[in-house]
Amino acid sequence: MIGKLDLYKVFCQVGKSESFSKAAKDLYMTQPAVSQAIMQLENELDIRLFNRTPKGVTLTNEGSLLFEYVHSAINLIQAGEEKILEFKNLTTGELKIGVGDTISRHFLLPYLEAFHNKYPNIKFKIVNGTTLEICSILKSGGVDIAICNFPIDDPTLELIPCIDIHDIFVCGEKYKDLLSKPMSLDEVVKLPLILLEPKSNSRKFVEDYLISNGIKISPEFELGSHELLLEFAKMNLGIACVIKEFSQEDIKNELLYEVQIIEEIPMRNIGVCFLKSVPLSPASTKFVEIIEHKQI
Repeated sequence: MIGKLDLYKVFCQVGKSESFSKAAKDLYMTQPAVSQAIMQLENELDIRLFNRTPKGVTLTNEGSLLFEYVHSAINLIQAGEEKILEFKNLTTGELKIGVGDTISRHFLLPYLEAFHNKYPNIKFKIVNGTTLEICSILKSGGVDIAICNFPIDDPTLELIPCIDIHDIFVCGEKYKDLLSKPMSLDEVVKLPLILLEPKSNSRKFVEDYLISNGIKISPEFELGSHELLLEFAKMNLGIACVIKEFSQEDIKNELLYEVQIIEEIPMRNIGVCFLKSVPLSPASTKFVEIIEHKQI
């Protein structure tokens, strides 16, 4: 049996062509099948929709009224299907990304540029925050994907590590003499420490590692961004714990110096995460692929 929507599509085509035979040709159906579909619709609605004449068919008053609604509805359905196709082909849409300022600047920007060059009609919405804040926004549906500092312990999230990073200590000219020999972590934490604020995932990772080695810390400064850590260290306000991969320019230009420590802090990752329970949009899928395969 033909479904109700298909019946209305046949009805709409007959109404436009005013002929069962022309409608059948346009719909790639047989004329008897078109006639049967119209009869079925008329029986279900218990009303005559067409006047049959030797020259063809014309809409009845009731049929004309129904035609206006059906024609509009089918046009809306077609427009919706075309819009879905645009989303699938990435010719329109929006990609919402949760990410911190430091990761945006030092990791994400080249991938945003590569994606935009390939799919220029996709709009970006960037939401900034700490890893904890971004994961909360992700789980509430505020963003499609998040680029975060790992590790993250959340079974509801799919995690894809993308780049290895190392936490190191750096200092300015005033503390340069510390570099004459490697220091133990016990020695380092006795110096004025410059760390990220406690709610930062990077701070938590380093602090948990120190605590696991029986070392407690009492920072001199707790700051809200990686860039401030670097600036405070350059001002000789203490020893800053920073991400090595994001500090190379200052170290290379000898604005900062890496403090050699005996017990290196374990490597960790920056990566992409998204909800396991929600399928990624076509735009999100492509963006994750670009990051995962380093297509820049």
